[in-house]
Amino acid sequence: MERAVVQITLFGLLLSLVSAQPIKSDWDIYSFHINSTVTSRYATTLITSRVANRMDVPKEIEFQVRIPKNAFISKFRMFIDGQEYNGTVKAKEEAQQQYTGAVSRGESAGIVSSVGRTLEEFKTSVNVAAHKKVTFELTYEELLKRTLGKYELQIHARPMQPVKDFKVDVYIHEKSGINFINVKGGLSKMANAITTQHVDKQAWVYFYPTEDQQKTCEGCGAQGMNGDLVVVYDVNRGVKLGDIMTSDGYFVHHFAPSDLTRIPKNVVFVIDQSGSMSGRKIQQTRIALRHILSDLAEDDFFGLITFDSMLFHWKRELVQASQTNLDNAKKFVNNIRDRGTTDINKAVLEGARMLNATSREGAASILILLTDGDPTSGVTNIETIQANVRKAIADKFPLYCLGFGFDVNFEFLEKMSLQNNGVARRIYEDSDADLQLKGFYEEVATPLLTDVTMVYMGGTNLTQTNFSQYYNGSEIVVAGLITDNNVEAFVPQVVAISGTKRVMFSDTNTTFESTGTVSDVRIQRVWAYLTVKQLLEKQLQLSGAEQEKVKKEALELSLKYGFVTPLTSMVVTKPPGESTDVLHKPKEGKAPPLLPPPPPRSHGSSATRKQGKLMHHFVQGHLRPQALPDGRARPGRKGQGRQIGQAAPPGLPGQIGQAGLPGLPGQSSSPSLSVDHLSRAGDMSMFNAYGSMATDDDVPQFLMPIAYGRVLHASKSNAYDFDMDDIQATISSHVPHTTAVPSSHRFLLKTQSLPLCFDVTGDARLKLLHYSSRELSVNGELDSSANGGFTKIVIHFSADQHVEINTSEIIVREGNKTSHHTGEDPITAGGVTVIKRNKEVDVAAGDVRLVVLLHEKDGMKFLWPAIRQQPADNAYAHGILGLNATVYEEVQQSPGTKLKINDQVFDVTRSSAVDYSIASPPTLECWLVSAATALQRPLDDFIVMQL
Repeated sequence: MERAVVQITLFGLLLSLVSAQPIKSDWDIYSFHINSTVTSRYATTLITSRVANRMDVPKEIEFQVRIPKNAFISKFRMFIDGQEYNGTVKAKEEAQQQYTGAVSRGESAGIVSSVGRTLEEFKTSVNVAAHKKVTFELTYEELLKRTLGKYELQIHARPMQPVKDFKVDVYIHEKSGINFINVKGGLSKMANAITTQHVDKQAWVYFYPTEDQQKTCEGCGAQGMNGDLVVVYDVNRGVKLGDIMTSDGYFVHHFAPSDLTRIPKNVVFVIDQSGSMSGRKIQQTRIALRHILSDLAEDDFFGLITFDSMLFHWKRELVQASQTNLDNAKKFVNNIRDRGTTDINKAVLEGARMLNATSREGAASILILLTDGDPTSGVTNIETIQANVRKAIADKFPLYCLGFGFDVNFEFLEKMSLQNNGVARRIYEDSDADLQLKGFYEEVATPLLTDVTMVYMGGTNLTQTNFSQYYNGSEIVVAGLITDNNVEAFVPQVVAISGTKRVMFSDTNTTFESTGTVSDVRIQRVWAYLTVKQLLEKQLQLSGAEQEKVKKEALELSLKYGFVTPLTSMVVTKPPGESTDVLHKPKEGKAPPLLPPPPPRSHGSSATRKQGKLMHHFVQGHLRPQALPDGRARPGRKGQGRQIGQAAPPGLPGQIGQAGLPGLPGQSSSPSLSVDHLSRAGDMSMFNAYGSMATDDDVPQFLMPIAYGRVLHASKSNAYDFDMDDIQATISSHVPHTTAVPSSHRFLLKTQSLPLCFDVTGDARLKLLHYSSRELSVNGELDSSANGGFTKIVIHFSADQHVEINTSEIIVREGNKTSHHTGEDPITAGGVTVIKRNKEVDVAAGDVRLVVLLHEKDGMKFLWPAIRQQPADNAYAHGILGLNATVYEEVQQSPGTKLKINDQVFDVTRSSAVDYSIASPPTLECWLVSAATALQRPLDDFIVMQL
C-alpha cells in the first residue's frame, strides 16, 4: 500500500522584548515555553513567555506572537504581581470603537496585523514596574491540514536573546497509530538537544537547547536562536472509511483512503506573460513549468496557454503527455516572454473551453491560472469576469488560482476559485518561487476520486459534504452533530467516482470511538472551527442579504467559542491607567497600520522579598535533617534520620503495626507508618508554592510525627527541643516489630520496537549518569514504595559542588556554603543552572539537559529523571540514563518468547510499565527481563554507596 502522507503546518513564534534595543542587564526573558498538543489532527498550542524588568524604572515590555494563518487565537492572558488580566473576544466593530477611542486620546492601542508567507502576527505591550515580572500566555487552535502526505508541525524560534529556560514540548496522539515521526528544520541540526519518543499511537518531541547552543547554532548569535523546528509525522491508514470520533453528540470524520488507483487527468495551464511578469518572475515560472511537465504521467493530457492582451496557444487542443509532446512543450515554455497588458477573462474562458472540448471518460479535469496583476484589458469588471468563468466551468472541474506577488488582487482570485470548487494560493516573490509553484502542482498531481459525496444518516448541522476531487496525500474532514445523540442510528457513507466506476465506502460493522468526557469540548471545537472557516469562505461568494446572514452566523459562532477570526478581535485588558489593546485577525496581504507612539508611563515601586530558613521536618517514610531556625545544621545523631519500614537497628522496630502512640488508640492493620512533615502547618512542597520560605518571626505550631494521621502538637516555645532518640524510643516501645517487604521499581529501556523493562528491588542508590570526560555525575535514591520512584536526585559537578533535588526543595552545596531553594527563580551554581517549575525541575550543565519530573501516586510524591539533551561525546556516558537503545531480535515466539541480544538468547515475558520520564506518564507494553539482561552487565555496576 502506498504510504499516505499528511501535512500539517503548525507554526508558533514568540517574541518578548522591550521597545528599545534590548540590553541584557535591563530585561530578561527568563523562561520561554512552547507546548503543542496534537490530538486527531486538532492542534492546541500554548506559548508562555516570562519576562523580568531588571531596570530601576518601569519599562514597557512588548509581546509578539506569530501563528499559522489557518489558526484561531482562543485565549490570551497576562499575570502581573499576582493579578490576572484576560483578553476578551468581541465583534470587530465593537472592538474597533475601543481602538479608535484610544488612538484619539493619543494612547497606544496595540493593533497589529502584518502577514508573512505562512504567518500572522499579533502583539500587545504592558508597563512593568522596576524589578517586577510579567507572564504572557497565548493559546491558539488549528485543525491541521493534510498536504503532500505528511503532517508538519513547524515551530519558529526567535526569542531575541538566549533564554535559560527555553523548551519546546510536543505531544501527538493519533488513535489510528503513528506510522513514523522525525524532526527537520534548521534547528534540528542541534540533534543532541532533541529527544523523540514514539510508542504506537503516541509520540513526544522535546527540544531543550542550552544557552550556549542558542548562541552558536546555525542562524543563531548573541541575540539567540532564529530558525525552524519541524516535526514531521504520518498516521497509519487502515479502514477505508477512515477515522470517526464521537463525543457528546458531535462527530468528526477523517477520510483519507490511500490504496486507490490513480486516475488520469486533463490539465490546462493558463500563464500570465504580461509586462509585470518581467525579470525573475517569468524566469521562475519557466523553471517551474519545465519541472511540472516532466512530472506528468503518460496517460495525462495537457494544454498550455500564455496571455497578455492576446492569447498564445502551444496547441489549441489538449494532447497526450508523450515524451515527444513534452519535449516540444518545454521549448514553448523556454520562449515565454513578458509583454503587454492582462486579459484574464479571455484567457480563463479559453482554458475552460479546451477542457470542455476534451471528452475523456474516467479522467479528472483541472484548470490552473497563474497571474501577478489585475485585469487591465478586455473585460476588466471583476464581477463580470467571475460570472463568465462560473458559467463556463459549470461545476465540472476545479479552478486553482495562483497569485504571484502582492500586486495581484488576491481577494478577486480567492472568490473566483471558491466559486469553482478550487482554492487560491499566493506565490511569494522569493528565490524559491519556482519551488512554490511546483509544490502546489504536486498537491493536485494525483487525483484518486472525483465527485465525492459524504453521507451521514442520523447526522445534522454538517460541515461541507461535497468535494469535486480527492487527491493522493490529502484528507477530507467533515464534522457535525448526531441527531438526538443516537449513535446506533448514525450511519456514515462515502460515495464517489473512481475512474469510470462508482464506488461506495461504508462499514456496517464500524464502531465509533467515543472520546469520553475528557475530550468532549475538543470534538465540539473541531466542528465549530470547521464551520466558522467554511462560513467565512461562503460569505466571500455571496452578496446582499445572503452574505449578511452567513456573516452573522459565523460571528455568533466565533464569539461563542472565543475564536479571533476576521469578524472578531481580541480586546486585551491591562492594569488601571493603561490603554486597552485590540488584536485583529488580518486579511491576506494586508500590511499593519502605523500606530501612534505610546504615552509616558508612571514609575512603579519595587517590592522586597523576605528571606527565611527551613526548620526540621519529617518526610513521609523518612526522618531527614534540615536547617535550624538560625540556618545551622542540627549536630550529632539528633539530626540523623532513618528510613522506616526496613530492618531497624537494635532497640528499634521495623514497620509499624497496629498499636498507637501514648495517648492515641490503636489503628487498623495498615502495615506502614504515615509520618507528616514536622514544619509549618500547610504544604511546604516546593512544587505547590511559589517560593515562600518559613520565617523566624512567623512560626506557627508544628506537627509532630503521627501514626495513621493522628497529630501531636508542640508549642512554639519548645518547637526545637525534641530529641530524636526520645521519638524513636517512643515508637519502639509501643509498636511490634515486623519484617519489611522490599519494594520493586520498574525501569524502561527504549528500543526501536517494543521496549525492554526490568525491576530493581529495594531503596537502592543508583548511578544514573556519569561522563568520564567531565566532572559531572548524577545519582538517585529510590523510595520504599512499590512501583514508586526516587526520593532524591543529586547532581555533582565538581569535587565540592553539588545540587540535591527532593520532592520539597532544591539544596545547593558549594564547599561549606549550603542554600535551600523553593522558589522559581533560576539557580546558578558553578556551571549548572537549575530551574524549578510546578511539576518539574530542569537542570542544564553545559551541553547536558536533564529534567526531573515530580509525580504523585496514592498520595505519595516521588521524582523521576529524564535526559532531554545528550552531549556529542555521549558514547563515553555511564549510568542507567546514559545507556544506548538496546537492539534485539525475536528468535522464538512459541511456546515462549525469546529475544536475542548481543548473540545471547534470553527468555522474556510480555508485561507493562509506566513511563515516568513523561509528565503525563503512559503505560507501555514491554518485554520484562532481568536487570542484568537489560543492562548487559550486573546491576551492582550501577549501585553507589553514597549519593
